[in-house]
Amino acid sequence: MAGRLLPSEADLSAEFSVSRVTVRRALEVLRDEGLVSAKQGFGWFVTAEPVTQTLGRLGTIEEQMVASGLQPARKIIDFAFEKTSRKVAKLLGCEQVLRVKRVNMADDHPFAVVTVWCPFDLGKHLSRHDVEHSSFYNLLKINLGGATQTIGADAATTTEAQLLEIPVGSPVLSCDRVTQDVSGKAVLVSHHVFPAHRTNFVVDLPAVTASIAPTGLRLVD
Repeated sequence: MAGRLLPSEADLSAEFSVSRVTVRRALEVLRDEGLVSAKQGFGWFVTAEPVTQTLGRLGTIEEQMVASGLQPARKIIDFAFEKTSRKVAKLLGCEQVLRVKRVNMADDHPFAVVTVWCPFDLGKHLSRHDVEHSSFYNLLKINLGGATQTIGADAATTTEAQLLEIPVGSPVLSCDRVTQDVSGKAVLVSHHVFPAHRTNFVVDLPAVTASIAPTGLRLVD
């Protein structure tokens, strides 16, 4: 499957009873033909175009995967009503939440690990079946106003590596999102982890008319 990691060079050498030099040469031939690729921290994997996620509008992972020709699915890891951390409580303005942790699948292979925190009052009627078959954006009967998303580089933890089927310490994209309703109140907090070789994020940067005013300053009366 496109994007899937290959066994290590040492494992391939042992499996086919050939030297690692021979394995490396064979992989380099396949790379020259565009069939496999290599990335620091991952090793060799089947070549695939990364899923491009645009940041110009609010959307779901599933929408992005479908647009790339992949079949999305969800695997629920945790579903719990609980008291949350101080950080999430401050963002949502409440301590009791529904926490859902899931693995988003693409063509039956792990694509992302996602944890979502929803205020208890909004999520108390939801079931494990609900969140397995639909997104919170569709399940919550409220009008959404937008979201703020922070993206950074990180390394896969032991748990993340196991769920994503990648080596521990592999490079990942870590995304924290706070979704608001139309009044600006936070209604969802989520944390997304993507293997760095499976996706990228694209931002359109439209040209802006030049101004003589220094950036970051404004006129006051």
